[in-house]
Amino acid sequence: MSETTTRSRGLGRRSTPKDGPRATFSQLLPYIFEQKGVIVAVIVLSVLGAAASLAQPLLVSNLITLVQAGDDLGNLVTILIALVVISALISGYQHYLLQRTGESVVLASRKRLIARMLHLPIAQFDSRRTGDLVSRVGSDTTLLRAVLTQGLVDSVGGVLLFVGALIAMLVIDPVLLGATALVIAVSIVVVTLLSGRIREASHATQAKVGELSSGVERSISAVRTVRASNATDREIATVEQHAVGAYEAGVKVARISALVVPVAGIALQVSLLVVLGLGGFRVAAGDIEIGSLVAFIMLLFMLIAPLGSAFGALTSVNSALGALGRIQEIIDLPTEDQNDRDLAPLAVIIGAANDAVLPDAPAIEFRDVRFSYPATSVIVEPSEAPAATLNPLVELDELSQTGSLDAVADAAADADAPAVDRPAVLGGVSFTAPRGKRTALVGPSGAGKSTILALIERFYDPTGGEVRLGGLDIRSLDRHDLRAQIGYVEQDAPVLAGSIRDNLVLSAPDATDEQCITVLAAVNLSEVLDRDPAGLSAEVGENGVMLSGGERQRLAIARALLSESPILLLDESTSSLDGVNEQKMRDAIDAVAEDRTLIVIAHRLSTVVDSDQIVVLEHGRVIGTGTHSELVASTPLYRDLARHQLLV
Repeated sequence: MSETTTRSRGLGRRSTPKDGPRATFSQLLPYIFEQKGVIVAVIVLSVLGAAASLAQPLLVSNLITLVQAGDDLGNLVTILIALVVISALISGYQHYLLQRTGESVVLASRKRLIARMLHLPIAQFDSRRTGDLVSRVGSDTTLLRAVLTQGLVDSVGGVLLFVGALIAMLVIDPVLLGATALVIAVSIVVVTLLSGRIREASHATQAKVGELSSGVERSISAVRTVRASNATDREIATVEQHAVGAYEAGVKVARISALVVPVAGIALQVSLLVVLGLGGFRVAAGDIEIGSLVAFIMLLFMLIAPLGSAFGALTSVNSALGALGRIQEIIDLPTEDQNDRDLAPLAVIIGAANDAVLPDAPAIEFRDVRFSYPATSVIVEPSEAPAATLNPLVELDELSQTGSLDAVADAAADADAPAVDRPAVLGGVSFTAPRGKRTALVGPSGAGKSTILALIERFYDPTGGEVRLGGLDIRSLDRHDLRAQIGYVEQDAPVLAGSIRDNLVLSAPDATDEQCITVLAAVNLSEVLDRDPAGLSAEVGENGVMLSGGERQRLAIARALLSESPILLLDESTSSLDGVNEQKMRDAIDAVAEDRTLIVIAHRLSTVVDSDQIVVLEHGRVIGTGTHSELVASTPLYRDLARHQLLV
């Protein structure tokens, strides 16, 4: 078991914040204004639709008056029908534009969220559930669509209709309007009081949905282990608990919404009864005409309809703000390279001050490197995390005294996660990996071997000391340029869902099919191509399930070899291979190792005894460096390891 695995288990179950940050309406506006052109068109259509609707009661009132007087109706009926048709056409096209715009908002938010998510520091993925992150991209972003499609922009036309109806009603009969306004005011107060609770309940619902997605992802990703352990029913019960939690949270939203939705209907019914009663009395008294009363009633319906839309928009906006809070929580997190602009000039200054940039410098050098993993068992909201005090104008004298970027790196690490009970994984590691040579890292589990490779890849930055590539502190290098120099085969040898070609060209997108076939032959994977007519297009399945463990490992090595990187990092690269394939793999690596620098981690010493240099680690410290024969004579731990593996 590697130190990475040990670290993950030591953290226990990864947690997520129960009460994440709540978004504000101002944070929602940029998502809406990205589609401002279409929104302007929708607003124009809303104005035209409102005008067409408001004209209808006035025409009806005139028609009634003309009928009562026995006068000719003229073209009024034709005009009324035309207005109804025009209003319907405007409404339909407006609905289409809103739906399309809503999808555009969802697409833009997903692009922004995915781009930010895949640039987060590795420590964030250590601390968060995969299913919850997936839920934010899928479920949470979907709620942003409702802001547009369920009333927010449409309510602009509703406001115009509301104001126009209000003015017309005031002209017809101020008394009836006063009675109606009293009922409407009460309904608005009720909705306003409930809106805040809807936002909180919606955020809780999305969090529960995220937990459900995490539970499903956990069970499916380990379904073979679950089946083999006879734990299927227990897993079902666990996931069902998450489903029940999401259901209960959704019911709470429905319960609050149920109080909002009928308000508009009740307001309409009560207002209608008031208008009919009071209006009938005023018609009988001769204060208004029957045609005016009919027009007033039609305007009343036009007044209440946009009010209902506004209530619906308020509910949708609050639900969207709850989801947006979860989206913004990820958007507001710093990316892994956010502090690089501050770190890079400091690294160059220190390198120059120490005269350490040499043309014949080793490929990789560790100088008194200390490292502790960020505390991931407790997640602190970004707003609560201490700000990184990165200042490229730090005095050179102070930096020269430390001879490293310790203070800056600590500040950067603190910006991502608070220092809470972080045991040291590396405690002052120093060694060099010469150019074009093979360096092996050996030692018991938890010694820090995989962590060393993670630091070379800059998945994390050291909390003390320096990691150098070609004499330069790697924090002064662009991460993309740094990683282009390195081929990395992880311990788990992950294979991505897709085809064999998709996996091979991940780090070499311009590789030809001939190059892919050649590198597969070099790692003894030609039979994988032969057994499937699709060849390089053959699917490997989720997590490479269609391949054996050894085949997955060889495919990962082939991917690293195809990149032709001058430095290769191999973490237990042959642990899943049998003796025959292991020897073929060693031959393949030897063939491509010329003029390349290799850093290899292995528990089986037989695979590294011929290395140019072996570095022995224990408890995060280097306790011996040399060849196999030198270490057998000088380092008791290495001698014991070799003896147990029958190498001495």
